[in-house]
Amino acid sequence: MNTTPSPVLIRQLMDQSGVRFGTSGARGLAADMTAPVCFAYTAAFLQVVAPPAGGRVALGLDLRPSSPHIAGACAAAIRHAGLIPDFCGVLPTPALAYYAQERGMPAIMVTGSHIPFDRNGIKFYRATGEISKADEAGIAAATLALPANIRPDPLPEADPAARELYMRRYLEFFPAGILTGLRLGFYEHSSVARDLLRGLLEALGAQVTSLGRTDQFVPIDTEAVSEEDAARARRWAREYGFDALLSTDGDADRPLLGDERGEWLRGDVVGILCAQYLGARAVATPVSSNTALEACGAFPRVARTRIGSPYVIEGMETLAEAEASGVVGYEANGGFLVGSEVVRDGRRLAPLPTRDAVLPILALLAMSRERGVPLSRLPAGLPPRFTASDRLRDFPVEDSQRLLRVLDGSAETLADFLAPLALRAARVDRTDGLRVFLDRGEIVHLRPSGNAPELRCYAEADTPGRAGELAAACLARVANWREGTAATSA
Repeated sequence: MNTTPSPVLIRQLMDQSGVRFGTSGARGLAADMTAPVCFAYTAAFLQVVAPPAGGRVALGLDLRPSSPHIAGACAAAIRHAGLIPDFCGVLPTPALAYYAQERGMPAIMVTGSHIPFDRNGIKFYRATGEISKADEAGIAAATLALPANIRPDPLPEADPAARELYMRRYLEFFPAGILTGLRLGFYEHSSVARDLLRGLLEALGAQVTSLGRTDQFVPIDTEAVSEEDAARARRWAREYGFDALLSTDGDADRPLLGDERGEWLRGDVVGILCAQYLGARAVATPVSSNTALEACGAFPRVARTRIGSPYVIEGMETLAEAEASGVVGYEANGGFLVGSEVVRDGRRLAPLPTRDAVLPILALLAMSRERGVPLSRLPAGLPPRFTASDRLRDFPVEDSQRLLRVLDGSAETLADFLAPLALRAARVDRTDGLRVFLDRGEIVHLRPSGNAPELRCYAEADTPGRAGELAAACLARVANWREGTAATSA
């Protein structure tokens, strides 16, 4: 590699490449995530956030076709900084984060999580956990002297230590044999957890059937499950008679858990139930999550945050100032975070302040067994509040932001937008996007995606059907507005 320095301003690189920070990590089109771009991001992280002091940097990746190339560029940057890449191979993002936390090293995970396969991303971790939004700003402001002719390094053989440590985390917390007798269907697709999680489930006593395993990358969005995946789950439930179905997104930091009927549970309901199982005393979650959290009365302290794991982590840190243990967080996608030590029946679970799919899956299955009820009965103990979400794809962020500015410009404009839907606003929450509390106790919430050119709508109502109707009707109204705006501009 030519070592002639070439000064690069990361913020300019963002503008030129289109690769920039989203809700969680740097994201962009895989074709734009070239070796120089990924090398520069990694070098800036190591310079600004985790300055080299000798030692190792944990490195992992998901199963996207573009991930090995990107990981090779990250490895090259690690070596250029005088460090050694501790290559952990294909594994869940939370497994890599936990390994780095326990070994006291920074970590880099190459993954686009749930977004389409033609995109990818990089997540960065300090030894203490996910980087913050302030860290992202520091990386963006960095100026680096980079070598010329940057090429990816060959990746070494993967070290299994991170996977083994992560499995021990849960085998030591959950009672031996807790899942004995359960018949589970595992929709494996291209999840990085498909072998590891199966091993965990079987070690805890479950009988696991592999479903839908593929070498082609499948983008599973646990907040917007496709009609195809919904129908597939019901068909599997009828065909096999499972006690539960389970899956994860691509990097296994978001769970997908279905009951014995093949009905996928909403992620924010999974979050509440997992927090109950763990005996949590304080919970941080974004504003988009189900308000049954407060209504159930199970948690002395609740903090509502902006959407994105960095904000949930900030919320947990604030809660931890008043609670020494039992501080957790979750997102509407079901990803669960542990902010402080959790103790249950004398068993201890160390903090892991990053999204995790495995903990909520194991917790709800264990809860089902301990209570002696099918999975479908667990949400029945919560207040009857139901959420739904959907999205408009290929909706540029600029269009989303303009729409929200217009709707928030005056009460009359918002009223005109809602009138064709026979809805009226009672109050508005601007914590993240535009969250409108309606006069009938329902909620509609519009927000640009932080990871892709999409506009998301979250809705909440007293029945699942009504929540789905609200989300669909609101997005249809947005689509009409967009068409009308385009026609006017023409």
